[in-house]
Amino acid sequence: MSKPYLAVGLLVSALVLAGCNRNPLLVKRSTCPAVAIPAYSGSVTKFDPPQSRDADAIDVTAQLSDVVGSCHESADYLTTDLAFTVTAQRRKPGPARQVYLPIFVALAQGGNVLVSKQITGVMVEFPEGQLRAEARGGARADVHRSAVTLPDEVQQRISRERRPDEPDALVDPLSDPQVRAAVRAASFEVLVGFQLDDASLAYNVGK
Repeated sequence: MSKPYLAVGLLVSALVLAGCNRNPLLVKRSTCPAVAIPAYSGSVTKFDPPQSRDADAIDVTAQLSDVVGSCHESADYLTTDLAFTVTAQRRKPGPARQVYLPIFVALAQGGNVLVSKQITGVMVEFPEGQLRAEARGGARADVHRSAVTLPDEVQQRISRERRPDEPDALVDPLSDPQVRAAVRAASFEVLVGFQLDDASLAYNVGK
């Protein structure tokens, strides 16, 4: 089986693909990777001086928002174009200023296995006298189709239509540990967040 592959670059894209399953007796699964911000990585606070953690020393804060993914399928790959917004605030108005904020993009398998990770970033530019700045950024993640393909037996179990009079009509196929494990192994997530050092991560956790 080919390994998933992650390619990261600065892109601009803004489209969410979402599915709606109106038949409660039919289980549908999307092979496209989910897109998410991991806990505690959606914001960053920079201090001046850097070693201080006093409120009066806060220099710049920034937040990730509007994270969306657009999934495109080809014969061999599922490609997710990721786009996001970074909104930053500085402590006080001043001259025009640029602040570079490192951002990671990672591909995870089954919710707990890190497949690959790469660092990118955005440059936010504060106009003279302004407290707020905003920038758009993005990335691209490619997952080999073979990695998200379920065994035929498992696929048939989770996708078959069930009649209301069947004994297992209301039984979730994912309640079977083998089915659940197969689905987890074939599920991927594209994760994006600020690349934080230990001190910044600890600050976010303690907020």
